[in-house]
Amino acid sequence: MLLREIKNIFHTELDSLYPKEEVDSFFYMLIEDQLKLERFILAMEPNLIISKEEETPLFDALSGLKLQEPIQHIIGKTHFMNMEFKVNKDVLIPRPETEELVRWIIEVVQSTKFEVRSGNTLRILDIGTGSGCIAISLTKHLNTEVYAIDISEEALKVAEENAKLNEVDITFLKEDILDLGQLEVKFDIIVSNPPYVRELEKKKILKNVLEHEPDLALFVSDDNPLVFYKVITEFASKNLKENGQLFFEINQYLGKETKQLLRDHNFSEIELRKDMFGNERMLKGTLIKNIK
Repeated sequence: MLLREIKNIFHTELDSLYPKEEVDSFFYMLIEDQLKLERFILAMEPNLIISKEEETPLFDALSGLKLQEPIQHIIGKTHFMNMEFKVNKDVLIPRPETEELVRWIIEVVQSTKFEVRSGNTLRILDIGTGSGCIAISLTKHLNTEVYAIDISEEALKVAEENAKLNEVDITFLKEDILDLGQLEVKFDIIVSNPPYVRELEKKKILKNVLEHEPDLALFVSDDNPLVFYKVITEFASKNLKENGQLFFEINQYLGKETKQLLRDHNFSEIELRKDMFGNERMLKGTLIKNIK
């Protein structure tokens, strides 16, 4: 079959579900991943014919896309901070907003605003690591000793694979965020992108997220939406070095409330930052004095 005919079939089947530009993107991602063809191949060879064997994975992917399965799950990977990460149903697909959070941490560490006062290697803890995208990216871009925890054994397996794929060493630990004890080491930075989507906000979540990404990493109850932030902030107040920093990705509707949590636990220089879409999505605070 002509490759351009398959592209037309993609549009016929999918244009009612996705924007046309996104359908184009799906098609080009698939031919690059499955057939190792560049996206401009049809401009160069408009009458390119592919074999029946080559067609099969494209039509299998089309079936998944019609069910609104994420393209990242179909090809089994995604890109984050210019690196490749394996993803599946056990981990959240890394978002652009999270990349902004990582870049903010790198910016702060590389600026004169942050110093490693112990004179040792910078030590970072990533709480709720999922795919490992935050921990791995920070390890790759900074001279750091990184610990990463998650309650999900399946997620940790994915994160460990991604660490090997990107050739970094990270200490992964299976821990319940809501039952964290005091660790033997202190940290210069603690970062977390915990569950923060309230049940009342489910109606705003796209079907491809609701049905294909882990609820455990997404949702919290309406009556206690900051449960993870409360526990993590308390933990950070005891496990950060003095003048250590806490970074959060947050619910855009609860910025004021999350900011107050940091104030209540001896954090200063608190900064709430908007993401590329203009939503209050990132929060940073500096611990001015450890609680004994």
